[in-house]
Parts: sequence; structure tokens; C-alpha cells
Amino acid sequence: MVNQKLPMRNGVGVIIFNRENKVFVAKRKDNPIDKWQMPQGGVDEGENYLSAMKRELFEETSITSIEILKEIEGFFEYELPKNLLGVIWKGRYRGQKQKWFITKFIGDENEINLNTKNPEFIEWKWILPEQLPDIIVDFKKDLYLKLLQNIKKFIE
Repeated sequence: MVNQKLPMRNGVGVIIFNRENKVFVAKRKDNPIDKWQMPQGGVDEGENYLSAMKRELFEETSITSIEILKEIEGFFEYELPKNLLGVIWKGRYRGQKQKWFITKFIGDENEINLNTKNPEFIEWKWILPEQLPDIIVDFKKDLYLKLLQNIKKFIE
């Protein structure tokens, strides 16, 4: 099976809370149906996870005003569904193994700008953390359920 021969892409993700403990999500421009996700992306060669997270966050949202609350222990993985294998990431990976960070947005909302150099998102909003599993694409749902367990103490 070709799927198992492909490696996992090394990635990062960031959970951003606002002052009301709502979570930032954005709608991808390549999947404009009603599915949203938290900022995430790949780690460049020689880059550490924290630097990759800050870079990806800025590249996708223009956000720099964050306070890092926690680097979540371990890694979180998802596999691409068969219809996306060979399509996403030029067919080099079968999924992503990610390091996630919990952060607090400490800036002003006018800092958030999705019209970046290479825009990935078309819309953004703040949602209640418990809504996360319902807004994500199906193949990332388990990952989001696991993340939700890790962020519960930050919202209680």
C-alpha cells in the first residue's frame, strides 16, 4: 500500500485563545466549505518547533502578539484520506506529525490579516473550544478531540 511507504510531514500547530477564552479558527481558501482549522504548518529544515510555530502563525494570519502558555507534550498525528494522497504536499507525505502550542492572543484584532504573501485562509473567527471537533475536516477530528483534552484546564 503506497500510503504506508510515504513519510509523515513534520509540523506544528497553534491554539490561540483570546481574552474570552475563545479559540481562533480560519477557513481555508482551498476548502471553502464550512470547515475551519487552527493555524498549522510544516517545519523547515533546521528550524525548531517554536520558531516554526511563530513563523507559520505570522505567514497565515499576520499575528505576532501572543503569549506562549504551554508546549503540549508529545506529538499529534493525522493521516490524509485516500482522495488527498498524492495531491497535498506534492504527494511526498501521507499525513502530518505535529507539535502543538497553547497561546494567548495579547494584541489588537486589527493585527489579524489573512491577506498575506501566500494567503491560505479567507475568513476567521473566535469559537468556543468545545466547538473545535465539529468545525474541522473529518480526517483531523480525532486530532482535535485529543487537543481539546489538553486545553480543558486552560478553559475551566
